Amino acid sequence: MFGYDKIEFSLSFSWIIFSLLILIALAYSVYVYRFTLPPVSNLKRFTLALIRFLALTVLILVFFEPVISLEKKIKVEPLNLVFIDNSKSMQINDRTQRIEKTISLLNELSKSDLKNNLLFYSFGSGIKQLGENNFSESLNFNESSTNLSKIFNPELFKDKNIASITVISDGVITEGSTPTYQVEKLGKPVFTVAIGDSSRKKDVAIKNVLFNEYIYAETPTTISATIINNGFPEQSITASLYEGNNLIEQQQIVLDKSGINSVNFNYIPKESGEKKLTVRINNLENETSAANNVYPFFLNVRSNKIKILIIAGSPSPDLTFIKNALQRENNFQVNTLTEASGSNLLEINPNQKIDSADVLFLLAFPTRETSQEIFNRIKDKILNKNTPFFLMLNNSVDLTKLLQISSLMPVTIQNFRGDYLVAQPDLNTDEINNTIISSNINLSDWNNLPPILYSAGTITSKAESKVLSFIKVETNRLKQPLIVSRNLASKRSLCFIGKDFWKWKLQTATKNIGLYDNLIINIAKWLSVTDEQKQFKVRTIRKFYSAGDDVEFVAELYDEALNPLNDAEVEIKIKSSDNEFDLQLNSIGNGLYEGKIKLMKPGDYNFFAEAKLNQKSYKKDSGKFNVGDIDIEMIEPRMNFELLNDLSFRTEGKIFMPDEVNSLLTELRKSINKVSDEKIVESQFKLWSNEWMLVIAVLLFSLEWFIRKQSGML
Repeated sequence: MFGYDKIEFSLSFSWIIFSLLILIALAYSVYVYRFTLPPVSNLKRFTLALIRFLALTVLILVFFEPVISLEKKIKVEPLNLVFIDNSKSMQINDRTQRIEKTISLLNELSKSDLKNNLLFYSFGSGIKQLGENNFSESLNFNESSTNLSKIFNPELFKDKNIASITVISDGVITEGSTPTYQVEKLGKPVFTVAIGDSSRKKDVAIKNVLFNEYIYAETPTTISATIINNGFPEQSITASLYEGNNLIEQQQIVLDKSGINSVNFNYIPKESGEKKLTVRINNLENETSAANNVYPFFLNVRSNKIKILIIAGSPSPDLTFIKNALQRENNFQVNTLTEASGSNLLEINPNQKIDSADVLFLLAFPTRETSQEIFNRIKDKILNKNTPFFLMLNNSVDLTKLLQISSLMPVTIQNFRGDYLVAQPDLNTDEINNTIISSNINLSDWNNLPPILYSAGTITSKAESKVLSFIKVETNRLKQPLIVSRNLASKRSLCFIGKDFWKWKLQTATKNIGLYDNLIINIAKWLSVTDEQKQFKVRTIRKFYSAGDDVEFVAELYDEALNPLNDAEVEIKIKSSDNEFDLQLNSIGNGLYEGKIKLMKPGDYNFFAEAKLNQKSYKKDSGKFNVGDIDIEMIEPRMNFELLNDLSFRTEGKIFMPDEVNSLLTELRKSINKVSDEKIVESQFKLWSNEWMLVIAVLLFSLEWFIRKQSGML
């Protein structure tokens, strides 16, 4: 009917009730127009009754949410999608003639009886559809990365009748993730053609480099490099660490028979900022590839000492234990200000300590005795200079003063009751992996902590805050916050509610458990990180590019409330030792901007980005990247047979060598025969959500009113 194999009309509620209401609407319409004043002709009464009935029917239909479902079968030829690796690694000369055999295989496929069922795509950093001829012209095997996961994007298969997928590649992924899950979810056989040599060649390579997340200027740290070798046991090599072009340390090592060596370099950065370091090993005779003998990387060095100021409303065990915990960390410089009698402080130079602090710890502070001058200085430090702060909140605090910084606190305080509850921590399961409560801490240790005194009152966490722990009173779990953090627009704060948290240290110390000290140190480190949610952030997609690659920039821009800004001008200046380039980024919505530039000359590059609103400078950011130091496509010369075999095995496909084209064609034919060439196309029309239904009802009632008016009816 009407070209469809199946047409269905359905309602969200009972057909019986719908039919009953339609009959009532019909009876009501007839009843209303059985007599009229003044009397009109039978035809006009019938017309008016019909219009009223139709209008009521439309309203009833809208209420019952009618849906029309259409279904038809169309003939769609099954397709085998063929994806060809177009990356630079296909140029590797391992005597397997990678490019020649790939082109030969594609020509055979395009001339076969399946040519009408084949679609060809190249892949590298992206996906591009190819024609069926001139593969040697459409494939340049020059893309700077290999992203296998992009092959299995569901959008690529939309509206296609897929019989199978064929991947022609060396299987070496240099960008993105291994698409194991995507392959299984797709539910189609994947045939792989293994290009290259899977045997292990004589080679020495730097496998990876490890370093601490937090590195501080003028503080020693260890850079650990893993070196692997095949075929060079007990040979001596030189391993070196460079910062830029400056040699930091050099070591002579003897390659182990196991094939793995670990080398530790001592590194003391002189100043903070983003640093480019490189681990190098010398080339050996008869080595397969020298590209993997260099491992450059970037790391961020933070200020040499984080200045932490503890301000306490009075001397207390909490002050002593927090100070001792913070002093365990070599990169913290800890000062204190302690109120004694009245507004007097035990320490000297309070203004200097406040002004130089990077992080504030406020313990039961401010109090009623706190001098207004000191508090105003601290308030300015928090509100105007965005200094992150920790707050131990209890009944000793003067709420009138404290509420002056309430906009940056992680909690909202309505009142304190004046008493304390004896409570234990009850970790929020949604935040169990939060580094503040889990880094260097055994989560099971939280279950055995002694109780603290919890300040009773009306205290709630803000919407943007994270509750890390609630409280537990005896066996009752209460959804009242104990530990709360907040991070919004680079403004960080964290709150403990209560006092006597020092008891956690005493109980854990006897069991050699570092929970208390590590928790306090984790808090201080987290507070000192300020770049996680910058209002303006610019980065390159990668840190390392090959010469001639498109260097892609992405920028994010927000206002103070982190609302996206889309109408700014984002300009970038890119500088090397002897060149300078300008780039304007384009807005793509939601506060995102993007742009790219092709750089041919190898070297280190710095970029300086500026966002302008209404022709005025708004925010700035900067960064670094490198062109030409490494070519990630040439680092691994060995074909990854294991990955290609795994992809085919998981999908009931098969793996082939390039010269097994006939066997591949046989499997492709089988996959086509298993797939129906009929595809069911379903369409649904939700009449109840169509505004035209209401328009029709309004027009019918209007028409009825017009006829009645013309006839002089009441």
